[in-house]
Amino acid sequence: MTVRKNQASLTADEKRRFTDALVQLKRSGRYDDFVTTHNAFILGDTDDGERTGHRSPSFLPWHRRFLIEFEQALQSVDSSVALPYWNWSTDRSTRASLWAPDFLGGTGRSRDGQVMDGPFAASAGNWPINVRVDSRTYLRRSLAGSARDLPTRAEVESVLAMATYDMAPWNSASDGFRNHLEGWRGVNLHNRVHVWVGGQMATGVSPNDPVFWLHHAYMDKLWADWQRLHPGSGYLPVAGTPDVVDLNETMKPWGDVRPADLLDHTAHYTFDTV
Repeated sequence: MTVRKNQASLTADEKRRFTDALVQLKRSGRYDDFVTTHNAFILGDTDDGERTGHRSPSFLPWHRRFLIEFEQALQSVDSSVALPYWNWSTDRSTRASLWAPDFLGGTGRSRDGQVMDGPFAASAGNWPINVRVDSRTYLRRSLAGSARDLPTRAEVESVLAMATYDMAPWNSASDGFRNHLEGWRGVNLHNRVHVWVGGQMATGVSPNDPVFWLHHAYMDKLWADWQRLHPGSGYLPVAGTPDVVDLNETMKPWGDVRPADLLDHTAHYTFDTV
């Protein structure tokens, strides 16, 4: 069984294996396929008007499936690799270990945001940005460049305390756990982290930055934590809701995957802590 660990507890060998697998996926072209898929669903609107990946109830199961497929791709390179998660409510500094040169590298230089150290720096030659929103072909970051700090543990707990998964109008105006976690209302957890990292993470092609996977692995853990705290509350809406994915409707781009299929993460992996 795959165990997803807090990145702060990874050994030097685990960090190296993870970054090496990322580079191999990049060289094969498979990595960019994931960036393309995410960018296509960033606004959550498909050709039939249905919202899927963002600003809708299926935000969490969509990304759970997305991460499972990416983790499987990494494991096709190195079977020992699992997605680590970044607990940004604890590791809230630009000096946190995940930004070290032996892992993800640090912030970008001031004039253009280019990441200058670590395995994903342009100078290493391993990480060309091929799926992009502008002409810049290098990884960019601006850590802590936004006006707001990363979320605190108290803010996380305030969202985890919400007992209802989602509610009408099932979009970025909704109240409830999903939308507060996603960040369109309230204390803003998920969205704020993307903006805090900056660079490509603040765009639809955010998976260009490997920290995307660690961020969303933690988002996925928070969903699992919420499920444990509220065993009587489940995914909503259940049925008959226009323009969003109900519990037993399939999610695009997959033709056979429903939110109902993704409620139990332990069918695929566990976390190092509960």
